[in-house]
Amino acid sequence: MDKNISQTPQTNQKRSLIWHPFTQAKTDPLPLKVKSAQGVWLTLENDRQILDVISSWWVNLHGHSHPTIAEAIYEQAKTLEQVIFAGFTHDPAEQLADRLLTRLPDSLRAVFFSDNGSTAVEVALKMAYQFWVNQGQKRSAFLAFENAYHGDTFGAMAVGGRSLFTQPFEDLLVEVDFIPFPETYWGDLRVEETERESLNRLEKKLQSNPDRYAAILIEPLVQGAAGMRMCRPEFLQQVVQCCRNWNTIVILDEVMTGFGRTGDWFACVKANVSPDIICLSKGLTGGFLPLSVTIATEEIYQAFYSDDLTKTLYHGHSYTANPLGCAAGLASWQLLQLAEPRFRQLEHLHHHYLTAFQNHPLVHNYRVTGTIAALELKSDRPGYFNKISGIIRQKAIEKGVLLRPLGTIIYLLPPYCILDSELELVYRVIMEIISEL
Repeated sequence: MDKNISQTPQTNQKRSLIWHPFTQAKTDPLPLKVKSAQGVWLTLENDRQILDVISSWWVNLHGHSHPTIAEAIYEQAKTLEQVIFAGFTHDPAEQLADRLLTRLPDSLRAVFFSDNGSTAVEVALKMAYQFWVNQGQKRSAFLAFENAYHGDTFGAMAVGGRSLFTQPFEDLLVEVDFIPFPETYWGDLRVEETERESLNRLEKKLQSNPDRYAAILIEPLVQGAAGMRMCRPEFLQQVVQCCRNWNTIVILDEVMTGFGRTGDWFACVKANVSPDIICLSKGLTGGFLPLSVTIATEEIYQAFYSDDLTKTLYHGHSYTANPLGCAAGLASWQLLQLAEPRFRQLEHLHHHYLTAFQNHPLVHNYRVTGTIAALELKSDRPGYFNKISGIIRQKAIEKGVLLRPLGTIIYLLPPYCILDSELELVYRVIMEIISEL
């Protein structure tokens, strides 16, 4: 070793500037450093513990650092950590694809791997658009729902609701027509009327120009980032039937709603609908590694199966079907089978604890779908950018709970391992915070 180098004091080291997601660094509090995590609990560097009731952005199904998934990743790493998936395959990918199909509608057959929810949606949009191109048609637009969130890449942004998130990129987004989303809640007396209005709007769009739309995209049963806005299974069934009548591809974005979140294995199963394409991610690996899949029907797949190379789906990623991620997915699937009674039970528990808020003067629009519960603070300025969100987040941290309100909407989306007493604690903290506002 060069003597001069080894003795040079490291006084000029450059400190990294980490750019955090969905964060205005100038005004937001400094990020908390997490030292470790176990089950529903995060441990900070000062040894304080915080109960993670939002599953760390909705990915953690079974609790942090679950030994079954950790062991599966370790064992897989000793055998095959990564291999190019173009021209190759491996057991973890094949096994995971087979497992997924056992719980999805029978029509879904062709499994395309990628690495995150936005990308799963991008793949679905490309599949749908090229499906028509490969048959000599060019359908120039998509249908989606107002306030939707499907990700932050360009295609995913385009089919998401227009907001400050998308505003800088408006000129670059593909053409999309939006349908009102008939959100509902406890005691909603207008739900059938709002559903009819949405369905009439959809029918008119399709009837006026049936060859215009490559596909319709919807978050089934729950619009996540829009504020856990929920619709009825009956509405989803009618949307799918309407699109069938007009020969329009149906894409279900189950990136958030999959893997038990709606109280059944998948929202499409709960609602008894069969999409043409489904997007899955978040809970796929139990929160351990980035992985996603886009699964299509045989009919979609056959439109690309050709001697004509121009009909190929030219899409892929360096880490497509990463063996470690697939191994984590298989282990998570095993745990999910054991957790089925729990993810079916959580809806009842949410109902039980939410009843304490029903007559609160500051709260309204209570709703629950499966493991997801939400309530809304009354405000003359509702919406994502209401400053009350940051106040609640900080108060919750001080009381040992991780909440990340969507503006005026407080939601819970816990790991399935949460104890009844821990869930009760969270609701008690929420009540305390609301009483302090």
